[in-house]
Amino acid sequence: MNGWGVILRLGTVQAAIGAMVMLATSLLNRVMVVELGLAAAIPAGLVAWHYAVQLSRPLSGHASDRTGRRTPWIVAGMSLLALGSLIAVEAVAALPVGAASQLTTLVLGFTMIGLGVGAAGTALLALLAAAVPPDRRAAAAATTWIMMVAGIAVAAGVAGSLLQPFTFDRLVVVAGGLVAIALAAALAAIVRLERGITVAEPRPAVPFGSALHEVRRDREAVRFTLFVFLSMLAYSMQDLILEPFTGLVFGAAPGQSTQYAGVQHGGILIGMVLAGLGGGRARRRWGLSLQWWTVGGCLGSAIALAGLAGSALAGPPWPIAGNIFLLGLMNGIFAAAAIGAMMELAGTDGSARAGVRMGVWGAAQAFAFGTGGLLGAVITDIARRLLGHDGQAFALTFAGEAGLFLVAALFAVRLPAAARGRPEAGDYQWSASTPSS
Repeated sequence: MNGWGVILRLGTVQAAIGAMVMLATSLLNRVMVVELGLAAAIPAGLVAWHYAVQLSRPLSGHASDRTGRRTPWIVAGMSLLALGSLIAVEAVAALPVGAASQLTTLVLGFTMIGLGVGAAGTALLALLAAAVPPDRRAAAAATTWIMMVAGIAVAAGVAGSLLQPFTFDRLVVVAGGLVAIALAAALAAIVRLERGITVAEPRPAVPFGSALHEVRRDREAVRFTLFVFLSMLAYSMQDLILEPFTGLVFGAAPGQSTQYAGVQHGGILIGMVLAGLGGGRARRRWGLSLQWWTVGGCLGSAIALAGLAGSALAGPPWPIAGNIFLLGLMNGIFAAAAIGAMMELAGTDGSARAGVRMGVWGAAQAFAFGTGGLLGAVITDIARRLLGHDGQAFALTFAGEAGLFLVAALFAVRLPAAARGRPEAGDYQWSASTPSS
């Protein structure tokens, strides 16, 4: 099997993760707010909790380091994610009967979802980091993320069509089928994937505290952790305010605001494709590393957000659709390049420490995602009250995001040597007996 076979199979696992997480963060969110009439804070709090649980990523990553194999942790994580998704769906379906007790069950379900995503996602990225050659890591990051987005989109479209007309019994059946298909696809993709992989020069296992202390003492790893947190915080702060912004400032109807969101995500996918295809080619031809794609994506995102801040003050006829597309494009370039750099840096000391490193960075990303959207919304609400002007309030928030991206770009300029493309290939190697894809 070549590197692309690994990328596509692990991308299939990412797509399955995206499909099942969609149930919790999108479908159940809507059902609880619209069909059940619950306060929006309840599903929002559950989603935030599932991100908080993912702070356990360093622990699960270290556990996969100690075993020396990633597949069991991916399988266990996917199984936990599937079970948690089914528990959450069953709890929502039973909410009209006994809300208090079922809310406790919902917390259990979302806890399992967070633990499953953390365990499977961390082990998957550690395996991808070690198994993919350096010149394909940008493409690997872009491909797996695009496949995850595709998994979310396909699952949402299929589930949406099958849930018409909506009943809670139909919700349970459709969700159960979706989870079963996603889990089966993930298990089929991961089975025997590591059988043809040998680990070069393994390092002796150490206790979790010692492994974590190694990362904390590594100034380059700490700097990269801060970069991940700042950049992903800036990336996620506009999640909950972009559509309200287009409605309040530009008078967009609900359908038009949703179209703007589609424009943004289309830009993200195109940016990821550009970084994925161009990152490896630019590295081979001109020595242009992922570091500079990351810096460029951060700077471009800051420029796009500065444009949105200006549009909030100017209003129509600002080319808002083009501005939103530019933001998505630069976000996509930055995200794909940053994940590729993350994979490179994870394996610099050998694959025996890749799991705990990926776990630390994954925890930083989860914490940023869990707080970014809420922080952006809170800042905007407070500014609207104090300033009494919607445009000025949104301009303040967008300008703050732009500033965060500028700080992230400064961190990216000083990324460690591994992220600048100087390390050798990862220390997983394909043996001659590896089956073809």
